[in-house]
Amino acid sequence: MPSEPKAIPPRYRWVVLILFTLPAAMSQMLWLNFAPLLTEIQKKYRVDELASNLLILPFPLVYVLISIPAGFLTDKRGYHYAISLGSIIMALFATLRIYDGPFWFLVLCQVGIAIGQPFIINGISKLVADWFDHEQTALATGIGTLGMFIGMALGMALAVPLSQSMSYSAAMGVFAIMTAVSTLLFVLFARERHGIKDDATAAMARDLKQLFTSKNLKLIFIISFLALGYFNGFTGWLEQILAPNGVGAEAAGNAGACLIGGGILGAAIIPAISDAIKRRKPFLIVCCFAAGSLTWPLCRAVDGPLLYVYSVLLGFFFLPGYALLLAATEEFAGRDKAGSATGLLMLFGNAGGVVVLLLMDAIKSGPKDWTNAVYLLLATIAASLLLALFVGESFRKNTAN
Repeated sequence: MPSEPKAIPPRYRWVVLILFTLPAAMSQMLWLNFAPLLTEIQKKYRVDELASNLLILPFPLVYVLISIPAGFLTDKRGYHYAISLGSIIMALFATLRIYDGPFWFLVLCQVGIAIGQPFIINGISKLVADWFDHEQTALATGIGTLGMFIGMALGMALAVPLSQSMSYSAAMGVFAIMTAVSTLLFVLFARERHGIKDDATAAMARDLKQLFTSKNLKLIFIISFLALGYFNGFTGWLEQILAPNGVGAEAAGNAGACLIGGGILGAAIIPAISDAIKRRKPFLIVCCFAAGSLTWPLCRAVDGPLLYVYSVLLGFFFLPGYALLLAATEEFAGRDKAGSATGLLMLFGNAGGVVVLLLMDAIKSGPKDWTNAVYLLLATIAASLLLALFVGESFRKNTAN
């Protein structure tokens, strides 16, 4: 909604940031709410294991296709316009999911929701650059990503209880109402402060060329490909990875929720420390190292306290790396190209999500043996750690270099 920038008090930045977390949370909730239910989905619709993952796979795949256009739209029309558009699209298709139709219809609804997601998520860097001082970049980005982590936790924790306590349509109705409310609140009450915009059409070729000439940004994009590929593959197949250990669907969903819960706590602490000591690189290294150390124990854990302890620790140390990648991207690219750079970051990340998700299914040791797939996860995170050692320090960088 149009308003005079000078009439908006600076302290309203926290309201805008919290309002952003609402549709961001819903986008992740609608993505992962089927992850703990894949076995039930296979029985309900009589589809195989890979086909059931079509309810999750469209999100990284569509992100690859739409991320750059979403970033350019954010730069040209502003993040309020882009996030509002994505939220409305998401709410529409979330509502259509209430109809208990054939499997192809549910996949179509997931694709529709996935189309809205890049317009929402790509706006975070621009929003933070518009409202917050540079010294608060990682903290504000971390708070913004908290909404995403909360949405992931809600999707994985609520799916099984809702599916067991009510009908499919009623469960989808709960998710749709939450999505509609979050969309309405953002559209009505979020504002832009300075409206940092760029002529996206004229700047497209220029921005891509400049962004890809930055060694640091290229390393960040590759790390995003590997790290988000790791995360998407891990969460997408979590139920199947843990099943041979005697972990049921509900326990796997709870483990996923614990992982995200740890990420929520970590995202509130680690980026703030990063801002305080004015360093990004050491924390990226720690995030990758911790993930590499905890992956195998978690994937081999049985249903018990250690399963949840490992999940919380992995989330606490690994997921804040997402906020750090976003902050570093904005710092290396510069604020005027933050939307485009974030779009590229998410394009690479979601491309990795598609590749790793499919490769894990292709190389698994057997129908119920995911050992080789876990080795792939370890390889991706080890490569991320190696690349993080060569990334420059981004704090106080205002242009790509």
